[in-house]
Amino acid sequence: MTSIALTIAGSDSGGGAGIQADLKTFAALGCYGASVLTAVTAQNTRAVTAVEVLAPGIITAQIEAVFDDLAVGAVKIGMLGDPGVIRAVAESLRPILRDRALPVVLDPVMVAKSGDRLLDAEAIAALKSELLPLATVLTPNLPEAAELLGQTAARDLPQQEAQGRALGALGPAWVLMKGGHAAGPVCTDLLVGPERHVLTAPRIATENTHGTGCTLSAAIAAGLARGGTVPQAVARAHRYLQGAIAAADRLKVGSGHGPVHHFHALPGVAP
Repeated sequence: MTSIALTIAGSDSGGGAGIQADLKTFAALGCYGASVLTAVTAQNTRAVTAVEVLAPGIITAQIEAVFDDLAVGAVKIGMLGDPGVIRAVAESLRPILRDRALPVVLDPVMVAKSGDRLLDAEAIAALKSELLPLATVLTPNLPEAAELLGQTAARDLPQQEAQGRALGALGPAWVLMKGGHAAGPVCTDLLVGPERHVLTAPRIATENTHGTGCTLSAAIAAGLARGGTVPQAVARAHRYLQGAIAAADRLKVGSGHGPVHHFHALPGVAP
């Protein structure tokens, strides 16, 4: 059987994040990628200049079309745009999830790498009530976790764990607290759920980190679609992302925060 992963997210016209990053990640990790578009953004490595959120009806139609024909093994959810879109995605997925054990990876995209805000307060509230209870894995960075909880960002591992557990109480089976926004020479991610796993990596000096959150959550979904457990999928995704960041400077894309190198491990792929 072909492993199929579905991304439900927005389009990044610069190609470094969103749907584009997800599909590259799926391909790099041996999955066939399907997609449901939630929004179109005009953006590059420097800024988001426009966002057009799609109507809930066309988002629902895309989800129904994919599941009517494709044997999806995992779902990744990224940028959703507004409360109506969030509700449409949740209402479409609930009956599917009642009938089958389908892993869902939820990346609570709130702010672009450029600093542009992508979700308002009403949408964040809808995200918490509608989609967190459906998530198998929630993947917030430290500022996103703090905003979801109405707290300040965690400063150390005990605070990361406490906030991860608090988010888990809202529904997700697992929470991956991403430590990329913390200071220090080592980046520490913490996976909490039925088990606890600490993942560390040296902090890589590069400005080319556009799409890291999308890429990591998509890589987790790819691992789950291929039959891995959550800890296995997260560990593999963590290694893949570190390689993609380490190779990012081999790409020369844009003049701002460039993308990571999704195909860094494939021989013969330029550059």
